[in-house]
Amino acid sequence: MSVSLLSAALLVGWVPSLAASDPEQSPDGQTAAVVNEGNRGTVARSRERTAGSAVYLTANEMSIATGQPSLVLMSSGSTHIPVWSLSGGTPGQSVSGVVGGFPNDCVAVKVEIVVTTTDPTTSPDYSDVYRVHLSQMVEDAPFTERYFLGKPVPTALPAAPFYSRTILLESYYEVDPQAPLTVRIQREPGDPNDSFTRPTGLATVKVTPLKALAESHVVQDVSGYNSWPMIQAIGEKLVCVYSRGTAHSIKEDVRAVFARTSTDGGKTWTAETTVADTPGDGEVTVAKGLDSTGAMLLWVRRIGKDWNHDLYRTTDGVTFTRVATPDLAVQPMQITDVFAVPTVGLMALWFAGDYSDKAAQSWGTLTSRDDGATWTQTSIESGLTKANWPTEPSAVYLGDGRILAVGRTEIGQGQFQLVSTDYGATWKRSQTNIRDVHASTPSLIHDAETGLLSNYYYERGRGILRRRVVDPEIVFDHPLNWPASEAIAIASPIAWDSGNANATVIGNKHYVAFYSGEAPNTSVLVSEFPAPTTEKPHSSR
Repeated sequence: MSVSLLSAALLVGWVPSLAASDPEQSPDGQTAAVVNEGNRGTVARSRERTAGSAVYLTANEMSIATGQPSLVLMSSGSTHIPVWSLSGGTPGQSVSGVVGGFPNDCVAVKVEIVVTTTDPTTSPDYSDVYRVHLSQMVEDAPFTERYFLGKPVPTALPAAPFYSRTILLESYYEVDPQAPLTVRIQREPGDPNDSFTRPTGLATVKVTPLKALAESHVVQDVSGYNSWPMIQAIGEKLVCVYSRGTAHSIKEDVRAVFARTSTDGGKTWTAETTVADTPGDGEVTVAKGLDSTGAMLLWVRRIGKDWNHDLYRTTDGVTFTRVATPDLAVQPMQITDVFAVPTVGLMALWFAGDYSDKAAQSWGTLTSRDDGATWTQTSIESGLTKANWPTEPSAVYLGDGRILAVGRTEIGQGQFQLVSTDYGATWKRSQTNIRDVHASTPSLIHDAETGLLSNYYYERGRGILRRRVVDPEIVFDHPLNWPASEAIAIASPIAWDSGNANATVIGNKHYVAFYSGEAPNTSVLVSEFPAPTTEKPHSSR
């Protein structure tokens, strides 16, 4: 029988001590036997490491935390791998271990697991779900202070038994390098995405120390609630437009819209200019894009006695001219970024509703054939509940009539994916496996040269700017196939006083604007990152 071998690290600490098999709790009752628990350690060996050098917790270095998982030997011929068998039908099973000895330059860790199964019914048609619990014991603080509960991570099973999967459960958990880290891994068979009812085997946990991420550039940090930035490249120039008021409020009269430009990748910025400051109205930047001539377009939501969306145009990022205030049958809560679609012209998505639990939410498209002077509104879905309502979507045109958009979710579930194969006439809505979000606004960049799609979003409440990179062919018809995220910048963990990523591209660099701070004072920031390479990443499924 052929076997796909796991890392040699899995065999460290293996003791060939067997007991009676437990077919109910083993990945395969015929090929697994329970390991004598007296031979198992619970703490990873402390040793000198450098940031980026991983440490492994083998199955023998973990112990039961909750429930009744079984430590078994998964065997094939003369190959024997100790694994923790986690049930596909009994919730609440988890195992844990302790890692220590982090290098002094370690500020965070990445946590991955390796799982496998010997069950012949394994298939990519099934998914299982895992999550991580992390905590540190530090001096002069309760051990609950640094507890973190990871989001559930669904992945598809392999097409054949004995194949292993490496699953990223957390890409950036900040740590004190001098304190031990407790890692607890839990399978979630009660999650609706866990459709594989048979046990799976947890073979090892990989913990990788990480160095600090690069600092972001400051666009504006004067006193006030500087927020909701939009960033757009006009040639080699960056234009960052944002609004400022006194609080997290879109309606206050003092809230106005301002702009600054940069020609050195966001390191320095020109003096602030005023885009819109209408007496009696609160104004907020909500979307950007380019027209057919390469000029920047900017949607500004204006709220006073009436609710309006004004479209501005600029060729230099300094002087803005209002070109349209469309009279729409359904007044959007917000219009989103403008992009070009062949045979259609310019397109933007919109969403409308009151954020209640009533079936009163909707979304659709706006299209223009005259570079934004006039717009045609189309409703795609209406009468939606909040749970089914995609908000603040970002969209890209992929070619051959295909459009892919990702939308924010207003409740604790994966981001939405919206796809069209007929230039935006009809759409299909699905939920993705992107769950490390909290009221997170996505922003997509499609690199025409490499074909890769980057999804930028800010995880509110943790202060982490994240990116997922994928070949859109992998996810277009399979929205649960998005690969794992990477942390690319760190800012304020305060839930509502930071967030709202918006991205643009110049050459081989991506630039992402967001805001961060604590009310009443927040700042607008920009981070720059290399565009993803031509090596197309694989799905985490």
